[in-house]
Amino acid sequence: MLELTMATMAGGDAGATAGMVMAEADSEPGAVLRVGRDGSLCRLVTPQDWLFVSRVHLEFRCGPGQEWSVCWLRGSQGDPASQVRVRLGDAPGPGHPLAYGGEVRLPRGGSGEVVVLDRSGPRSVNVGFYQES
Repeated sequence: MLELTMATMAGGDAGATAGMVMAEADSEPGAVLRVGRDGSLCRLVTPQDWLFVSRVHLEFRCGPGQEWSVCWLRGSQGDPASQVRVRLGDAPGPGHPLAYGGEVRLPRGGSGEVVVLDRSGPRSVNVGFYQES
């Protein structure tokens, strides 16, 4: 099973947990959890006016071996208005950049965070994850 928690933060909200939302899915091949602005396509939905987030920005996918990965889907723009960083486990620092259109495998039995950062201001979408082993 993969569990996700999402918090949106702007400006002075750093560390705030108000407005947290959660989603989960069993580790079955083909299972998908999406994050973005489009509520009809995404389980975790960001504010509609946060245009640095695509309609479908992140996709968490369960592969054939019940392993999960996260992909930063390419949007309609050639140059994204955001950057995405992935922090695995309790590693210090801002995490590793995820390439636009890139994918990273999540550790089985592990946790971490995927952060979508607005390039034009102090806003972020923080998606914590935990994958059971």
